Amino acid sequence: MSELNSVQRFYKDKTIFITGGSGFMGKVLIEKLLYSCSEVKEIIVLMRPKRGKSVSQRKDDFTKLPCFRRTVEEKPEMMNKITIVNGEISLPHLGLCEEDLKYVIEKTEIIFHLAASLKLEATLRPNVLMNLTGTKNVIDVAKMTKNLLLMVHTSTAFCNVDHAVVDEKVYDFPQRPMDIIRMAEWMNEKAMANVQPEILSFHPNTYTYTKRLAEILVRDEFNESKLPLCIVRPSIVTPSFWEPVIGWVDSLNGPPGITVAAGKGVLRTILVNPNAHFEAIPVDMACNGLLMFAKKLGTDTEKPKEIPVCNITAHESSKVTYGYIFEQGEKLKFDIPFSQVMWYPNTRITQSKLYYAINVFLFQWIPAYFIDLLVLIFRQPRFMVKVQKKISQGMDALEFFTMNDWHFKSKNYIGLVGIQDREEWEMFLVDGRNVGNNDKYMLDSSMGIRRYCARDSIKTLRSAKITMYTLWVIDSMCKIFFFYWLIKTILTYSGLLDHATMFIHGVNDHFTTKFTST
Repeated sequence: MSELNSVQRFYKDKTIFITGGSGFMGKVLIEKLLYSCSEVKEIIVLMRPKRGKSVSQRKDDFTKLPCFRRTVEEKPEMMNKITIVNGEISLPHLGLCEEDLKYVIEKTEIIFHLAASLKLEATLRPNVLMNLTGTKNVIDVAKMTKNLLLMVHTSTAFCNVDHAVVDEKVYDFPQRPMDIIRMAEWMNEKAMANVQPEILSFHPNTYTYTKRLAEILVRDEFNESKLPLCIVRPSIVTPSFWEPVIGWVDSLNGPPGITVAAGKGVLRTILVNPNAHFEAIPVDMACNGLLMFAKKLGTDTEKPKEIPVCNITAHESSKVTYGYIFEQGEKLKFDIPFSQVMWYPNTRITQSKLYYAINVFLFQWIPAYFIDLLVLIFRQPRFMVKVQKKISQGMDALEFFTMNDWHFKSKNYIGLVGIQDREEWEMFLVDGRNVGNNDKYMLDSSMGIRRYCARDSIKTLRSAKITMYTLWVIDSMCKIFFFYWLIKTILTYSGLLDHATMFIHGVNDHFTTKFTST
């Protein structure tokens, strides 16, 4: 048996409690612990029944996911180290039964709190209950644990939207977290929605607002109770760079959703600042950052005076713009096309809200109603208008982020590379230099989105390419005929066509007469 590195030694014989384990990052974090830190004692995952499936059934589903394939095939016994407890993040004591609560309190040594509502368009109360009250409930359980080494609170790099430069510290806010928590306890959803615009202040949505307050809650608890807490802030989490499967992603939030909608030809225009930076981090690097930062804090002999914060964001050498991302996407649409596309994908980006609104109306809403009319005639269920409503709602929520630019200082995250030896550097990769502008990563991400989000088999790639080129020809011909019709109509109604015809005939007669006389 090979000697363990310092990261593996830290997690050896540890019992880890994870919230949000069924989410995109949560699955990758659990898999990484099982595969690379195989000496871990146990991973307790908070989970609730969903879509008619019990928590035990959801655990069984883990073994079927592509992200767990290598662990199942190479280290199948590790799956037995996952313990699922039935609970709900927004309830006191996390909704755990007495037996499960006692188990968590007695066993837990490290907590990774990842559970959160990512719904940008959600009203205030649901996101307060999930992101703010939920964080308080996790802290309350953390206080009860007997052997807690560290609790890692996962926030977002975009929760401090009023700061163009975001440092690795917690920023103050006029409102107090506990006041908002109490408000959610005695006010219903409608009442809170009525005061939402005033409460949010400069925050574009309830997600960034509640994550901002959750950070303050964690910081205040650190200062008052000296509980071993820290905060990590991943930026936009994108498909995996290397592990557990190259290009793996199972969430349509953010870039994957835009890629699928644009690739299938239903998203034609995006409001975006092409010069703004696309702040993203591959999911495996984000999870490695969590594990490395926790290890660093857990082994430091000197305890921090202020709550440690780590911005898990793109390396300076890896930063790219939205313009670059969409330019690369245009190149890849012929190499990795989706199957079952509605029309030839030709998504435009613009900073003009007027141009955006006109394009959305002409090339998204009108076609959507036309398609629904056709399917109605053939007595099939309508779907396209519903799809467009969902797309429009999502794009409206993302507008604030695609039109603005931030700079994130990530000294603590970059510093993790400096404490790694060669083996740890390879096993727990956090060195993100040249990831964003890596053509292979763009290709792998697109393929991963196609395979795991759109559920397009690799076997359909050849036929999808043929379809793509066919649609390109049809789209080009339609544009030629449209502009021909448009020019002809303008000339006809303006009388210019008659004048042009008379002029041509006149010139022709002139030269014919001159030639005949000669």
